[in-house]
Amino acid sequence: MRDKLAWALELPVTRNAIMGVILFNAVLLGMETSDEIMAEAGPLILMLDKLCLAIFVAEIVAKLVAYRLSFFRSGWNIFDFAIVGISLVPGAQTLGVLRALRILRLLRVISVAPRLRRVVEGFITALPGMGSVFLLMGMIFYIGAVMATKLFGDAFPDWFGTLGLSAYSLFQVMTLESWSMGIVRPVMEVYPYAWAFFVPFIMVTTFAVVNLLVGLIVNSMQDAHHEEDTLKTDAYRDEVLSRLAAIEARLSGSEAAPEPGLQDESARKIAYDRP
Repeated sequence: MRDKLAWALELPVTRNAIMGVILFNAVLLGMETSDEIMAEAGPLILMLDKLCLAIFVAEIVAKLVAYRLSFFRSGWNIFDFAIVGISLVPGAQTLGVLRALRILRLLRVISVAPRLRRVVEGFITALPGMGSVFLLMGMIFYIGAVMATKLFGDAFPDWFGTLGLSAYSLFQVMTLESWSMGIVRPVMEVYPYAWAFFVPFIMVTTFAVVNLLVGLIVNSMQDAHHEEDTLKTDAYRDEVLSRLAAIEARLSGSEAAPEPGLQDESARKIAYDRP
């Protein structure tokens, strides 16, 4: 019974149906933000939302029955369990924060869609390497913030008056959000050679360090894709070897068994030779 239930849960039809319910529920939660729609069809939307939640709960219960304790060995199952559990907290329909958190159900698409799951797994795999890059970026920001505060703090206290303001202004410069007309050019009107500070900062942070982060994530996703291809290749090889072994066993059995005609001839010969 458990094996059949697990087999049914892993069917592509089941996965696609759950994904459809997730997307439909996300549309319902978006419709709840409209006062006009809620005034006209509020009870229907709330009823459909509860129906979607019931389907999610039924899916979790079915997985618990099928997999038992092994259900919690998968991080994606724990993720689904937590997302659905938020909606079951008492008062979730009345508290504004918990109502807002219900949209997190849309994140369950990640656990259902293999391609999205691969992207997230690649991102998580890249986190250790990203930590080193973030440490490097923090050092660069700290050095730049100290220099900017000492160089431009007196003339531009709103942007570089303190270490925190300088770090925030440099973050704006790094994102290239109004960095030229909003910050750098006004500073250059007072300090003409300020470009010698800002241009290298942009080159190092925006074009070097940020691209390091992108490269780490892309490399991790490629490794995850390669590992998945390797697993598929190994599974296909094992299947081919098992089929070849079965064919060889059948051929060996047919060669070992004598033909019926030869058996009859041998029996007649033995009977004739007896005195």
